[in-house]
Amino acid sequence: MSVVMGVLILSFAVWGIADIFKGFGQSTLAKIGSTEISTEQFRQLYTEKLQQLGRQFGRPLTMDQARAFGLDRQVLQQTIAEAALDEEARRMGLGMSDAETMRMIYADPNFKGVSGAFDPQRFQATIRQFGFTEQRYIADQRRVSLRRQIAGTVSAGLEPPKVMIEALSRFQNEQRSVEYVKLDTAQAGTIDAPSPETLAAYFDEHKTQFRAPEYRKLSFVIVNPEEIGKWASVSDEDAKKRFEERRSTLGTPEQRQVSQIVFPNADEAAAARSRIASGTSFEDLAKERGLNPADVDLGTIAKSAIIDPAIADAAFSLPSGEVSQPVQGRFGVALVKIGKIEPGVEPSYEGVAANLKKEIAAERARAQVADLHNKMEDERGGGAGVVEAAQKLGLAAVTIDAVDRSGRLPNGQLVSNIPRGLDVVSQAFSSDVGVDNDPIQFNGGYVWYDVLAITPSRERSLDEVRPQVEARWRDDQIASRLRTKATEMVQKLDQGGKLADEAAAVGAKLETAAGFRRDATLPDLPAGAITAAFRTAKDAAGQTAGAGGSEWIVFRVTDVNLPPVDLASEDIKKMKETLQRGLTDEQVAQYVTKLESEIGTSINQAAFAQVTGANN
Repeated sequence: MSVVMGVLILSFAVWGIADIFKGFGQSTLAKIGSTEISTEQFRQLYTEKLQQLGRQFGRPLTMDQARAFGLDRQVLQQTIAEAALDEEARRMGLGMSDAETMRMIYADPNFKGVSGAFDPQRFQATIRQFGFTEQRYIADQRRVSLRRQIAGTVSAGLEPPKVMIEALSRFQNEQRSVEYVKLDTAQAGTIDAPSPETLAAYFDEHKTQFRAPEYRKLSFVIVNPEEIGKWASVSDEDAKKRFEERRSTLGTPEQRQVSQIVFPNADEAAAARSRIASGTSFEDLAKERGLNPADVDLGTIAKSAIIDPAIADAAFSLPSGEVSQPVQGRFGVALVKIGKIEPGVEPSYEGVAANLKKEIAAERARAQVADLHNKMEDERGGGAGVVEAAQKLGLAAVTIDAVDRSGRLPNGQLVSNIPRGLDVVSQAFSSDVGVDNDPIQFNGGYVWYDVLAITPSRERSLDEVRPQVEARWRDDQIASRLRTKATEMVQKLDQGGKLADEAAAVGAKLETAAGFRRDATLPDLPAGAITAAFRTAKDAAGQTAGAGGSEWIVFRVTDVNLPPVDLASEDIKKMKETLQRGLTDEQVAQYVTKLESEIGTSINQAAFAQVTGANN
């Protein structure tokens, strides 16, 4: 998730954003110069951003998660930056004519149809998809263009210096080779069981690691087409009716290997057909006409895939190996030859009945979701809990007696009866016992949930977790011994020893890895060892932790290779473009920061906390 957030991190949005700066309300969240951003406008923008990221993750993003990633501050900074640029455009008297705005819109490739020209219907459909009216979109594009003018002027002439490009190229493309030894439990030796006193002392020092987490008892009920469809029964009569309606699409149609030669007129086609009847092959005839196999062969296709109906009818009326008489098609007169024939497969009702019933059930269920939503809300409004309301409506509620914040049961296993993508656990940990929670939208429906009980976090006694404590103590002993042994080996290598000799002395295998870069992913060498290798000088030795605490790695850098920098290469050109974008963003960011200070910026922290859930 952190990686995705890194990719989606918000930059200073001088390149355009939804219109959030008009229709000022009574409640103001921020003010930049004379521009006000209302609480409701920011709420809409922030909600849209959460939904966008939720679609990227494949599951909803909660307010707590968004704040943990700093999304709330990023959206606020982006909004204020745009408002500051809009204010500056007004102060400078910048403007853009209607004609230029329309020229820019007409040139946008997103609005061009198949002919390559501006398509009004495509334009209207596209902007509606993103919640714009035509008037609002045009106004937004005018503001975007003015922001670009300012940003372009501020960053004009910026170019990364040659020394920066060369330094970054060497950093990224430097290659190293190492020889290394992995130390594991075999080199740690025998670890005797700890005495009761030793174990008790270790437990006292690490009590927080064995603390029982907070658990919550919760119940929830799902009302969406998929769940309702599970409870619905579909008769064979209804399923057979659907089967007959879709019979042609459920089976596999007959497919044929079809070849054709197209002639400009019927006389040439008839003459060619006579030559085939006299013994000339279809293939030789194609060669005489300068046709490649790709020009003749249509492939093995179904009748419906042949564009020309006349050609399709002829192709599927011939036996295998036969050549047709001249056929008048849309693009000329053709001779058609049939190769291999793959018979179609007729669908059987028994083979598709289960899927058809599931499909019908889901369709019927979609019509019931809205009705059940209203009924559940009525029951909840009357004071019924989730379980009680579900029972009254004949729905199946799920109760989990104890789950921690990470979605695990007291035995350490993940909860298995929560559907994938439903983040009800984190929602429950943001609520409390007795709170009437808003339903969660999920898979075209809703999920209602209640927190029934809370078991606070507590310290466990040694007797409760003795096996885990003994295992952790043993792991720490192994790690300590391996670290000590690795340190001794590095000291010997620094004094002129050879890693091969040290490996043999401890019964370990000497391995090598050659020509890897900083960003390499090697199957036998963890990322930590690669990082450590690039911090170590040539011919010097080092050590680092391996996989888990039961492995340690001792290595020696055997080679360092710095490839020459080719400033004319495509890689360097791309690197230069990336650096230039970074310099531009930094320059514009500094300009906007200065602008905000000069214009004057104020933020209603209470309104901001209310929108982003920080005051819950």
